[in-house]
Amino acid sequence: MSPKDVVRAWIDAFNRADLDALAALYAEDAVNHQVAYEPLEGRAAIRGLFEMEFARATMTCIPENLFEDGEWAILEWRDPLGLRGCGFFQVRNGAIVFQRGYFDRLSFFKQQGIPIEG
Repeated sequence: MSPKDVVRAWIDAFNRADLDALAALYAEDAVNHQVAYEPLEGRAAIRGLFEMEFARATMTCIPENLFEDGEWAILEWRDPLGLRGCGFFQVRNGAIVFQRGYFDRLSFFKQQGIPIEG
């Protein structure tokens, strides 16, 4: 699968809140660095982040732009509540090996009614 195909599958699994399908898209030793959090290493840790977030928030990814450059896919997204962000996915052999995401954590917490961590 091309990087764009992998990210399309990621969006589909994300919007279904399908933890197993999401985790399967990552290499065993993948790194996910959502800049609002510390980087996570490994498929199990990445799955754990999704599990925590889906348990406390209703999340939907509406793609606005999806670009591909070599082994990278770049996703610009929004959600129904107006949050916006972008993600960079490095894909090798059909698996995400590195992901970096940018979004406003404070806006996300406020929109979802999540207590602000101190």
